[in-house]
Amino acid sequence: MSGAPTETAHPALRMPGPLFDELATGGGSERAVAFLSGGERSRRLLLLRELLDRIDESPSVFGPLGEVAPAWAAVEEAARSAPAAVDALLMSPQCGSWIAHALRRLHGAASGPPLWADAGHLTCVAVAACVRAGVEAELTVPARDGAVSLPTLGLLQLPDSAPGFTAVRVTVRSARVTAGPVTVRPLDDADSPVWHPLRTLGTDGVCLDDIDPYRDLDEPVAPARLPDDEVAAWEQVLTEAHALLRPPAGSGPAEDAVGTVRPGDLTRIVPWSSGQRPGARLSASTGDAFGSMMASRPDTALDLAESLVHEFQHSKLGALLHLFPLLADDRAERYYAPWRADPRHLPGLLHGAYAFIGVTGFWRARIGDRAADPQNTAPFHFALRRLQTRLVVRTLATRADLTPAGRRLVSGLATTLDRWLREPVEPGAAARARAAAVSHRVEWRLRNLRCGASEREALARAWREGAAAPPSRFEPEIVPGASAVDWDDTRTALYLAPRPGPDADACLVTGDAEQARELYAARLRSAPDDAHALAGRLLAEAAVRPRVRRVLARPERVAAALEASGVGAGEVEEAARVVDWLAGRAPRRQVPGELA
Repeated sequence: MSGAPTETAHPALRMPGPLFDELATGGGSERAVAFLSGGERSRRLLLLRELLDRIDESPSVFGPLGEVAPAWAAVEEAARSAPAAVDALLMSPQCGSWIAHALRRLHGAASGPPLWADAGHLTCVAVAACVRAGVEAELTVPARDGAVSLPTLGLLQLPDSAPGFTAVRVTVRSARVTAGPVTVRPLDDADSPVWHPLRTLGTDGVCLDDIDPYRDLDEPVAPARLPDDEVAAWEQVLTEAHALLRPPAGSGPAEDAVGTVRPGDLTRIVPWSSGQRPGARLSASTGDAFGSMMASRPDTALDLAESLVHEFQHSKLGALLHLFPLLADDRAERYYAPWRADPRHLPGLLHGAYAFIGVTGFWRARIGDRAADPQNTAPFHFALRRLQTRLVVRTLATRADLTPAGRRLVSGLATTLDRWLREPVEPGAAARARAAAVSHRVEWRLRNLRCGASEREALARAWREGAAAPPSRFEPEIVPGASAVDWDDTRTALYLAPRPGPDADACLVTGDAEQARELYAARLRSAPDDAHALAGRLLAEAAVRPRVRRVLARPERVAAALEASGVGAGEVEEAARVVDWLAGRAPRRQVPGELA
């Protein structure tokens, strides 16, 4: 297409090795993050070029909007007048999400509104560019239920409009936008029935985006304007979160970078709609929108600060993956991620490891800061996440088909975590963190894995013959449909803040393992398939009798052996005998009266 985005010839984008190594620690200096942002800019322009080429090949996709040429000509004129402003618009999360979605639509890989409305959103971008540059234009744009979206600016609402998608003629003059009977000044006008500006929070310029149609992770969505009191609550909690994330005085750059979000790193928050269970924290991000995140409003600034770190880590790794292939992927969801209820594929495992090394660093920096962490939870969180993240990094190092860059990244993450594992943590918090890590892994395996037919037969045959338990030589199978189960890891929350109680979990966490074992057994007698109770039963058994602790490595073998032996998990003595057999502590002996 004539006039499509081009750049003067530049050498290939090459990241200096020291910058890559900074990012491989899990952190990264301002210069390293700026390089990632520059890489995202190059990628964005390439995708925009691809989008315009696809539209040029099928001009009919613009439908009632007419031709694409006037829209792009308006963008070009605005860029000549105010290049920095238009560049910032094109690099915004709003434009990033739209470009990626529109390309998926044109390649038949996504669904949404009429195709002309998705592709034609380019005209809305053009209007926004002209407003920001102060140039004139007259264009036809798509409107949804009478609402015209101007990316990074706001939403113009026409009164008495027909529902659905329509084409609307818009004029831009002197930074004013006129559509039908409505004229607004997007750069100046306050909220009104016909104009909803994009809200900006705090002094760091983070926008709270509740109106852009491409703010979700998948298909376009309708605006969902937040009430003023909700915006005020976001303003307060974000201001406090940013204050928490300022590096402590006197800390060195290498220590500051892991677990820190600097001003300007995250530029947009999309509020997640309510409806989740009370106390639940939801956040997500996409590689299409660098520096943006979706999140439910957290209860505290500490919670939001942790989420900001977590999601910006995803943004950094997403940008790095746009520059370097890091690992091969067979998309097999089979690997343990300690922060998930379901098995993950290798790219998801890498993303999780990179996000949680940031979270680990965040909690490391909070240790001893009772103003930020009045409940003194940081030592537990730091101790737990360093263990869990190191386990995942080891999985990546040993199981993933890593490229040279991928090996360099994983090695850097391992170096950071190994250093942290040598740091002393308050003994009680460290012990509870170790117990929580084991608890999660045991229950995850019981919920997601089972012994395959060959291993189950080997266990059953050895039990029948009174032989020693066969060694574990088989890969377990994924339990079909297990990932759909909503598992809330309540036991880890108890390890964070132990409290006495009459239930089995409270007994286990507070040290009364014998009582916990009896209570879990009682639960299993009435609900034999309860994975939480079986996990607790095994954890309690190992606490009472440390010599059988080895069965916790493959708890699904216990489930298979109980099935093979016909022993119920709620039968205390009989089940203990099966556990002893699996642990190699005693041969299987025939019970009097039992048929051989």
